[in-house]
Amino acid sequence: MIIASFLGAALLMTTPPASSDPTARTRQGVLVGREAGGVESFRGIRYAVPPVGLLRWRPPQAPEPWSGPRDAGSVGAICIQPPANGDNGVGPLPMSEDCLTLNVWAPQGRSDPLPVMVWIHGGGYVNGSGTAALYDGANLARRGVVVVTLNYRLGRLGFFDHPALAAERPAGEPAGNYGVMDMIAALEWVRDNITSFGGDPAKVTIFGESAGGVAVTQLMIAERARGLFARAVVESGLGRQQGAPLIEVPGGPLRPTRARGAAWAHDAGITPTAEALRAVPAERLLTPSPSFYDGDLILTDGIILTTDVETAFANGSQAPVPLIIGTNSAEFWRANLSYVPPYRDRLDAQTPDQKAALLAAYGDQAAYDDHIVSDLVFNEPARRLARLHAGQGHPTWLYRFDVVSNGMTMPHGGAPHASERQYVFDTLNASPWPTDARDQRVADAMAGYWTDFAKAGDPNSGSAPVRWPDLGSSPDQLLEFTNDGPVVKPVPFADRLDLIEALYPRRPK
Repeated sequence: MIIASFLGAALLMTTPPASSDPTARTRQGVLVGREAGGVESFRGIRYAVPPVGLLRWRPPQAPEPWSGPRDAGSVGAICIQPPANGDNGVGPLPMSEDCLTLNVWAPQGRSDPLPVMVWIHGGGYVNGSGTAALYDGANLARRGVVVVTLNYRLGRLGFFDHPALAAERPAGEPAGNYGVMDMIAALEWVRDNITSFGGDPAKVTIFGESAGGVAVTQLMIAERARGLFARAVVESGLGRQQGAPLIEVPGGPLRPTRARGAAWAHDAGITPTAEALRAVPAERLLTPSPSFYDGDLILTDGIILTTDVETAFANGSQAPVPLIIGTNSAEFWRANLSYVPPYRDRLDAQTPDQKAALLAAYGDQAAYDDHIVSDLVFNEPARRLARLHAGQGHPTWLYRFDVVSNGMTMPHGGAPHASERQYVFDTLNASPWPTDARDQRVADAMAGYWTDFAKAGDPNSGSAPVRWPDLGSSPDQLLEFTNDGPVVKPVPFADRLDLIEALYPRRPK
């Protein structure tokens, strides 16, 4: 484990600033970036005060101003997290609690304000960073947008509460969802500063994958994020997950977050005081790892998030913005249901007739075992949110990613979870497997659709290889990205998804 202060990130700097380097004036001070290949980049920009010491487990605070030019040529530290296990969505070390930074890419020679794309990384709310080479924004910027990536607090530093922290907290202060609060703070920074980088704060698209896709939907239902973005893209972002409450809710299905925090601290032998909790070395907070799928990190705190995503979409209280949403064809292929307890419980509650019908829809036990977790966790919930959003009159586009590179040698059964990221960012150089000209054609198509959506709130343009139909005008039609190019088709395996949807209580109309 390597824990370092933010100052340690200076070791990542490759070249000192020069007088010819681009500059940008933010509300806090002047930044000196770098230019390469017609794209200006500014990295390691603080969007909040370091959340350390007394600010651990407190909402993010606005960054402090500085005097004189500040170098923005290198990324900041990644947030505290366990080893990456080979995930290429994690940026370079060091890591630190002092990690609330963001990065900006903008094309040179810009005149009119450009649309802005703000990326929220995945990693189960325990891993990842906005600094990974996979998320380099240069190639998207060359398509005429300003790109922002960010870090946010993870694990128990980002999603946690304890009775001792609650006892000292000012009345009305939000708690628990510190990682989501960080995202909102970053979007507020974008609103206040992005014009200095050539961006239009009225045309901000938030996009994210996996936990980052969950974050996008959470921001869509968070009142404090309202007005900070104009479009949204959800890549493999679940949709049926339930948020654990901070405190006991009569009849609630999930253990309260505050009780979980108290139990963890007791088991860890930590004195139950706020002072002792804030003095705990950050690496101790990593063990045991909190669970993304069992209520440890998805929280309904009552202020930032007051309900779960599906309920908010069903009630029509989500942000009424254009939405792209979709999944990959083999998200959690052959995953064990024990990995996702709430979804397993949903299956356990089936009647014998429901069980038989669902198995018949898959054809045999092997196909069921291969795809049931992907359908439960990703495919049915994405279609559900898309239908709800489109049914309320909001522009909505549904997709399925089914691209398998010739260089992918791992067992897969289709496009695995997270395998679309290098195509969206057009960063095939960061792919975990070799790529070829066919992969580049897919990347050109996906990056084109995503940036056209950021520009106009519609992924279609004159250069789009296929017109992508809006779900409102073409119900149950999606765009499938294949090895041979995008194809419009009916939602695959809709019968399986219908049976899964029927496992949830029907809402009164």
